[in-house]
Amino acid sequence: MDQSRLSLLALHFIPGLGDYLIRQLVGYCGSAEKVFQTPRGKLQKIPGIGRKTAMLIQTGSAFARAEQEIRKCERNNVTLVFFTDANYPRRLRSIDDAPTLLYLKGNMDLDAAKTVGIVGTRRSTNYGRHCIEELVNGLKPLKPLIVSGLAYGIDILAHRQALDCGLPTVGILGSGVDVIYPSVHREVAMRMEAEGGLVSELPLGTKPDAHNFPARNRIIAGLSDALVVVEAGETGGALITADIANSYNKDVFAFPGNIGQSYSYGCNQLIKTNKASLITSSADLEYMMNWNQESPQEPQPSLNLDEFEETERKVLLTLHENGGTLVIDELSWKSNLPIPQLASILLTLEFRGAVQSLPGKLFRLVRSRK
Repeated sequence: MDQSRLSLLALHFIPGLGDYLIRQLVGYCGSAEKVFQTPRGKLQKIPGIGRKTAMLIQTGSAFARAEQEIRKCERNNVTLVFFTDANYPRRLRSIDDAPTLLYLKGNMDLDAAKTVGIVGTRRSTNYGRHCIEELVNGLKPLKPLIVSGLAYGIDILAHRQALDCGLPTVGILGSGVDVIYPSVHREVAMRMEAEGGLVSELPLGTKPDAHNFPARNRIIAGLSDALVVVEAGETGGALITADIANSYNKDVFAFPGNIGQSYSYGCNQLIKTNKASLITSSADLEYMMNWNQESPQEPQPSLNLDEFEETERKVLLTLHENGGTLVIDELSWKSNLPIPQLASILLTLEFRGAVQSLPGKLFRLVRSRK
């Protein structure tokens, strides 16, 4: 059994350790294995690690649970992907609160060229069904990955429509990937495993407790290039997901609904408060995401970076070294700059004419410096 992966998994079974502290420990100590080899006194000096947590790490008791979990994953054909793995989803790498561990069941490519998250109310209407059918059918030529939460209503409609169109689709669960909730969606979940699958950050066997669902919404938002809200009430998980997506600088869209209808309030409010762009068709989404045309291959400008500040040079060089055009989350990951700071730098560079902002959170290097 791979000791490095076993050590990483064991960290997840230590009470009091969340994603942030696991990153802290691995960063300070150099690897998960070294965390367990570090003296208790040094562990306690790491921000966020107190005496009790350091003692729990030192006992090594989490290794037995980790070994059991690995065997369960092997029996259930479940893959573990850690934040240190090369195949960890690129869209999540630049997100500070992204999971440090994902459980994957199925045949999926979370790094698909285009991803669309679809969320909404659990009490969908015929109007919502019509919107999803038009949206997913219209996107079929682009072959996007459809991401949702396998819940009642809009979620399951999105998954079913994707399957009917031959598109890959992934369900992000608020339970273990071996616990299908609601159980009536088991047949759809099994179909999804052939072309897509199920994703969770929770250990196998975890029940669908209410507090798990708001947390899983950040994974839906993080994996989506575009998040589409189809129908939503005044409160609920769809609006939480939209807020998270906005905080991640993702593109958020909403179908408008009838004024006065409860299922339309959330979408209309998102549009009214500029938290979502209004769309009425797949063509709108395709245009606003700049998916309706192939990016032309242009010769890359030569760069003279003397008059730029250090972080600006870093961004320009990253663009230059990666074909001149990158989406913001990939640019953040490759430049090692957090998205809020990067967004400010890109705005400055755009004012100076060094980069161009394109639909779909794309940024292109547009001129040489002489």
